[in-house]
Amino acid sequence: MIVKGSKINDRYQIIKTLGEGGMANVYLAHDNILDRNVAVKVLRGDLASDEKFVRRFQREALSASSLSHPNIVEMYDVGEDDGQYYIVMEYVDGKTLKQVLKQRGHLSVTEVVDIMLQVTDGMAHAHDAYIIHRDIKPQNIMMLSNGMIKITDFGVATALNSTQLTQTNSVMGTVHYLPPEQANGKGSTIRSDIYSMGIMMYELLTGLVPYKGESAVEIALKHLKEPLPSIRKTNPSIPQSIENVIIKATAKNPKNRYTDARMMHEDLKTALDDSRKDERRYVYPYPENDLEETKALDKEVAVIKKVEEKNDAPKVEEIKEENKKTNRTLIVLISIFTAIAIAVAVGLYVLLEQGKVKEVVIPEEVIGIDPVKASNKLTNLGFTVNTDYEYVSSDTIPEGKVVKTSPEVNRKVKTTAPITLYVSSGEGKYIIEDVTGENYLVAKGKIEAQCECNVTVESEVVDEEKKVKEDTVLRTEPAAGESVKLGSQIKIIIPSVEYKYPDFTKGYTIAQIEEFAKKHELKLEYAYQETTSSKEGTILKQSRAAKSVVTPGATLKITIAKAPAVVEEPKPEENNTGNNTENTGE
Repeated sequence: MIVKGSKINDRYQIIKTLGEGGMANVYLAHDNILDRNVAVKVLRGDLASDEKFVRRFQREALSASSLSHPNIVEMYDVGEDDGQYYIVMEYVDGKTLKQVLKQRGHLSVTEVVDIMLQVTDGMAHAHDAYIIHRDIKPQNIMMLSNGMIKITDFGVATALNSTQLTQTNSVMGTVHYLPPEQANGKGSTIRSDIYSMGIMMYELLTGLVPYKGESAVEIALKHLKEPLPSIRKTNPSIPQSIENVIIKATAKNPKNRYTDARMMHEDLKTALDDSRKDERRYVYPYPENDLEETKALDKEVAVIKKVEEKNDAPKVEEIKEENKKTNRTLIVLISIFTAIAIAVAVGLYVLLEQGKVKEVVIPEEVIGIDPVKASNKLTNLGFTVNTDYEYVSSDTIPEGKVVKTSPEVNRKVKTTAPITLYVSSGEGKYIIEDVTGENYLVAKGKIEAQCECNVTVESEVVDEEKKVKEDTVLRTEPAAGESVKLGSQIKIIIPSVEYKYPDFTKGYTIAQIEEFAKKHELKLEYAYQETTSSKEGTILKQSRAAKSVVTPGATLKITIAKAPAVVEEPKPEENNTGNNTENTGE
């Protein structure tokens, strides 16, 4: 954590912390050179020595630096200062769409169209650069006070021509907005962002995500198998043209979706035009994978069954012939008249009964009161109330009071419909699941889906001798089995493996040292020292102390024993030659 008032690169002065993440912390800072406030994302210090995290952080910077668009948060600077890797970005003073939804419940159709036009315009720019966001959701879309939209956190964006796809990239993304192909482990494409934008548009209009479940796995399966609930059943005032945009964006078969964000943008531009008032519901041109194939098979089975029943039924002509032969004409006629009389009587009875049934609005006043009083109110209106209550947790309605009804309040329903009362069991609690040893991103998704908690990821230095697997959960804080309030802060602790230098003077060969340097990306230098006390090639010294921490990119200097050079004595022939010259001179 960087303290308030400190400077990065002697330029960006920290004002306050804006947010903390599993990979980086974000600060509000002041650029003393250009005299403006900026957002600075700093790779956490305990991860700066981990090459995987550093590479991921640098990849984020590289992807974001190529994007310049009014609806995408702009990146100003990238660098490293005294071991701290940082990115300097445009500071957006606004609220996330998730915060806006929490305040207002849902947004109007015109507001949503305006927001989605800006989002699709920004994403079209990213898609033109072959960059996938991979994590489109209301939490990553900022809204300024003037209605301007800014897409944030291209932290998991990856260029389509990238040759490396890590496991982290393949499971990234919040499960409520997860495209079916990602849930099925098939990776992401530009159309994966289209699906997430469609789900987000559904939530902006209704205030609800379309798929819910007890676990992340259950929600992912619904994305794969269940058709999207009709948004017009939730709110009939929404135009069919708007629902068609969502239907097309959220197709389970990517071939049925928009090919890119620009095509979705162009469709949204005309969605509220008068010419599209009477638009029909969009029908997919391609099968929706197994789901549609199953439906088609069910229809075929039903048709075959009807044909078989029809073929097995006795023909009318045969019955008449048989009646003639058995002289039962009178009985048949009596039976027919009797059947008609009964049918007429039953029809009149049903019509009369339907005429008696009233439609009454379920009053909102039953919410927040004692269930017995609520039951009496509903009974006085002519409703039948189920005697068995359903219990649900609630942070807003006191324990023992009515939270909701089924059917919902303010709905006009027939009094013959039984009413179920849902009673508050108090504040929601979550028993923390034991996710030790699981991939931390999968574990994070599980907990968030069940708890709606603020889950952060922190690393803890672990010696390599413990042989723990990176990117897996060491423990949670609070610990597994403990009970927490819904919406609480939960930490996932993952290992940051710490590698140390061995004592190379204890029998290591040059080949073994070179293998060690290659594995840890060290710069290897050699020095030679003449000695008679050690065998030639023996490692005499190392510049990095044994048991000190290995940092990728560091220089390791090895001193190797070398045999002393042999000094040759002058040869006798050289002395004789000298004497001959001297004699010649005399």
